[in-house]
Order: sequence, then structure tokens, then C-alpha cells
Amino acid sequence: MRILSFNANGLRSAASKGFFDWFAPREVDVLCVQETKAQEHQLTDAVFRPDGYRAYFKDASTKKGYSGVAIYARREPDEVRTQLGWAPFDDEGRYIEARFGKLSVVSFYIPSGTSGEERQAFKFKAMDWLKPIFDEWLASGRDYVLCGDWNIVRSERDIKNWKSNQKNSGCLPPERAWLNGLIADDCGDGSPQPKQGWKDAFRVAKPDAVEYSWWSARGGARANNVGWRIDYQIATPKIAERIRGAEIFPQPRFSDHAPVLIEYAE
Repeated sequence: MRILSFNANGLRSAASKGFFDWFAPREVDVLCVQETKAQEHQLTDAVFRPDGYRAYFKDASTKKGYSGVAIYARREPDEVRTQLGWAPFDDEGRYIEARFGKLSVVSFYIPSGTSGEERQAFKFKAMDWLKPIFDEWLASGRDYVLCGDWNIVRSERDIKNWKSNQKNSGCLPPERAWLNGLIADDCGDGSPQPKQGWKDAFRVAKPDAVEYSWWSARGGARANNVGWRIDYQIATPKIAERIRGAEIFPQPRFSDHAPVLIEYAE
């Protein structure tokens, strides 16, 4: 099973740059998209509906052309969910879940705090609210793969300029402590991690790799590979045991983010 996560920074823009042409031969079973930046009625053209896939969307209802998540699946899900129960989060189009038997695949777009104190406060509130939900899912007995842009790095190996970003959103110590506090591995920043917990799928496959999934549009960051790894697939332990490979695709460039592919044994 191959799951691809991709922050498109505008699905129409990514499509115009050839994303779906690139995607077609990849043999992906589930594609999770973040930042569609569109309403579903704007995505009815055939280019947004690749052959062999069913498409499901959760648009932002509070602000048009903002946020938005989607799931493309080869197999029809048993159920699709788009509400977690907190309107400020749900209405920004930040969560969609497809259920296939005992497996849930989620496309998440965790808020960014880079635009100022108000949004950073919202990000922290969302993190606090999501933690018990993640704990419940982990204990549920279901297999979960949480895909998406989490807007947080985990450790020094996940960001080029570690020291200079310590006071910037996405690399703040409380953010890292929250994310690492979910994940049971040896790949965090030294903040406490659980003995039993979620798995960072990329780190299961590549524990020591230095690869990035996002680059600023400023200062030639992408050309110089001055990046951040903020796009993840976070998996429950049983399905994490089936991870067979991971790949980040910085080229071709469809967005300021790169697609992240994880392969799981059937």
C-alpha cells in the first residue's frame, strides 16, 4: 500500500504545474492533499479527477480560497469523515478521514503560526485540543495513518538552520515538545517522548536521513536546500511495522512543499 501526502499550496496551481501527470504512474493507493485553496465546485475538471480514483474534499467554509484538504482513493472508503467537533478547526477545512475496514487514513493541515501572535495562539489551542483525540485514536485498536502538513519540525536533523529558528513558529520548543510527545522513537529533540506511542513513518524507514519537505520562497532556499521537514505520515504502531520505504520528492516543483510517499506492506 502506497500513501502519498502533499501540501499543494493551491491544487489548481499544482495541477497547472503537472502534478497529476507526475502522480498518474506512481501507483499510489491513497493521496492526501492539504491546502487545496479551492471549493469543490471549482475542482470538477477532469484534471482534478484522475482515472481510477474517488475524490473527497473538505473545504474551508469560513474563508474561500483558504486551507482545504482532500483524499483521493483507489478503493471506495467505507466512510468519510470531515468533522472532529470543534468548529474553528473544522470550518477551516483542516481534517478529512477515509475509513477502509480497520484502517483510517487522515489528511490533516495543522495551523501555522507564522502570520502573527493571534494565529500562533490558535495553533497552540488546536494542539491542546487535538492531543486527547490522538490519544483516543492510538488506544482505539484501529490502524491510523495521519498524513499532512504539521507545521512543526521534530529535531535538528529536520531543519537546515536549527539555531537561528529557535524563536520562529514551527521550531518553537513547546511545539516540538508537543509533537515529540506523541511519537515513540529516538529521533526527537531531547524533549520527553513516550515509550508507547505513534511512529513517524519517514523516521521508521530512514532514521538518520536529512531530507526536507518545505522551503521558503525567499533567498533561494530551495536551490540551496535550506529547508524544513514539516510534512509527515504519523502511524499507529501495528501499521508502522509494515513500513517498507519512504521518499520525499523535491523535484519536480509543484508547490513550496514536496510530496511525501510511504510504502506499507499489505
